[in-house]
Amino acid sequence: MLPADVLRQVRRLHLRARRLVQTLLGGEYHSAFKGAGLSFEEVREYQPGDDVRTIDWNVTARVGHPFIKRFVEERELTMILAVDVSASQGFGTRQLTKRAAAAELAALLALCAVSNNDRVGLLAFSSEVERFVAPNKGPRHVLRLLRDILAFDPKHPGTDLAAALDYLNKVQRRRAIVFFISDFQGSNFEAAFRRAAHKHDLIAVRTSDPRERGWPAVGLVRLQDAETGRQVLVDASSPRVRDAFAATARARDEAFARLARGCQADLIEAGTEGDHFDALLNFFRKRDRRRRHG
Repeated sequence: MLPADVLRQVRRLHLRARRLVQTLLGGEYHSAFKGAGLSFEEVREYQPGDDVRTIDWNVTARVGHPFIKRFVEERELTMILAVDVSASQGFGTRQLTKRAAAAELAALLALCAVSNNDRVGLLAFSSEVERFVAPNKGPRHVLRLLRDILAFDPKHPGTDLAAALDYLNKVQRRRAIVFFISDFQGSNFEAAFRRAAHKHDLIAVRTSDPRERGWPAVGLVRLQDAETGRQVLVDASSPRVRDAFAATARARDEAFARLARGCQADLIEAGTEGDHFDALLNFFRKRDRRRRHG
C-alpha cells in the first residue's frame, strides 16, 4: 500500500497531465508519430473537398457518380519510457528536482500514448535495471506507471546508462518509440546509445539544473556527489574555478548533442524551471514539420 501523500501526488499529476493531453498535447503527439501504414475502411460518395486522388474509378464507373476510398491509420505504436531513477536525479535548485521534471514528462507522454491507443511501457534504471513494465494500453496501466515513477525507491544510487540501453535493446525486440530520460552525466555509454538509436526511434530527454552549468560567487562551497557520497571543497568566489566549471559543463553538453545528431536521435532539454511542457510541445511540432516536409 502506497503512503497517502504519494497517492495524492499520483492523482494530482494524473489529473494535470490528462488535462494537458486532452486540450493540446494528444493531437500534437498523434501528428508527430504516425502509424505504420493505412488500412482500407470503406467506399463512400465523393464530397466537395475530398482528395480526388482517392476516387475509386471502378465504383464510380458502375454507379455513374464519384465515390472515394477511405483509409484509416494503423497505429499500434509502442512507446518505452526509460527513466533514470539514480540519486543524481534528486537534485534541483528551481521549481522542481530533475526527477520530478522527469515524472511530469513521463506522465504526459504515457497519457499521450494511451489516448492514441498506443502501448506504453516503463524501464526504470540506476546502476542496474531496477524495474521493467511491459508495454500495455489503458488508463489503469498508466496509473500503475505513474505510481512506479513517483513512488519507486531505487536500490542503487549510481547510474549505468550503457547497461540500461543494452537491456532495452534485448527486452524490446521490435522497433519502438523510446523516450530516454536522464541527465546523461554517465560515461562510456556512447556505443550503447548508437546501438539503441539504430534499432529504435530514440528521443533523448536531458534533465538538468542551472547550477550544473554555472555557480554564483558565493565563497567556499562543500559539494557532495549524490551517487558516490564523495565530497569536495570548492572556492566558488574564484573566477578561474567558475569559468573552468562552466567550460567543462559546456563541453559535456556539446559532446552529447553531437552524439545525438550523429545517430539521428532527437534531443529534448528538460530543466528544473518548470518549462518542460513547452519543450515537449515544441518537439512534437518540430517533429511533425520534419515528417511532413520530408
